[in-house]
Amino acid sequence: MQKVLFLDSVHPLIEKELSGWGYQCDRLLKESEAEIEKVIAEYCGIIIRSRIILDAAILSKAGSLKWIGRVGAGMENIDTVYAQKQGILCLNSPEGNRDAVGEHALGMLLSLFNHLNRADQQVRKGIWIREGNRGTEIKGKTIAIIGYGNMGSAFAQRLKGFSCNVISYDKYKKDYSDGNTLETGMDEIFRTADVLSLHVPLNNETHYLVDTAFLEKFEKDIWLINTARGPVVNSADLVSALKTGKVKGAALDVLEEEENSFEKIAPALSAPFTFLAASDQVILTPHIAGWTAESNIKLAQVLVEKIKSAFPNIPGEE
Repeated sequence: MQKVLFLDSVHPLIEKELSGWGYQCDRLLKESEAEIEKVIAEYCGIIIRSRIILDAAILSKAGSLKWIGRVGAGMENIDTVYAQKQGILCLNSPEGNRDAVGEHALGMLLSLFNHLNRADQQVRKGIWIREGNRGTEIKGKTIAIIGYGNMGSAFAQRLKGFSCNVISYDKYKKDYSDGNTLETGMDEIFRTADVLSLHVPLNNETHYLVDTAFLEKFEKDIWLINTARGPVVNSADLVSALKTGKVKGAALDVLEEEENSFEKIAPALSAPFTFLAASDQVILTPHIAGWTAESNIKLAQVLVEKIKSAFPNIPGEE
């Protein structure tokens, strides 16, 4: 019987389906990398979220490994280049939480434009301010999306009924304009955008993509939404832009301070985080854009379907 190693807690549907398919499923949910390295050679498959980094050092000890299943979208904690060289198939399931991310991004935008968080806190304290909380309408605004994959396209679809202009740029896609967006270049985004929403993976190209030099290219003052990864935005530069008004407001579901597991933020918080946390121009959520009851199930279902499609033979009969 072939064995699958679970390194993170995930929806029980995955273990149920793989066990029913004929795999032996084992769990090492809290063990250290050193402890995992001792046994990883026994497994043909790994199920992971973000608890540890599967780099070349640990993958080199996985002599029987045929596939890695990442429950979620981002693959930055897996050395996919090394895995490919070793013939290890890397699978993820962004289709499972794209709807959740699209809805969350829309909710953040509405909260920013209508000062919902600030007004809620004021009313709870008996403070009744109407003029100071006058909102902004989405209608007529230009919403720019960078990264038009599962998440970016889901956000665009949800904007369709707001009579706004949705434009997008994706370095790795061409001819994808649809009824929800107009494919454009970064020059057009810098010239016309009122809102910028980030939906890119974290890699060497996107690390600190949004910094002072980037923000200064926008002709208008903008609102910023980040549901991608924290280090895509330079937090210190974002703080500077909020202070000058270049960024009117920011909605951040992800932060530089997050640990690799995304389960908590670092205990030593930076000065930029302290500013962001205190600012009523900023909305913060704890990396939950794709974290719904529905997505929990869909992420599992999508991944199981991909594993079975890639390895259709019953384990032991290959």
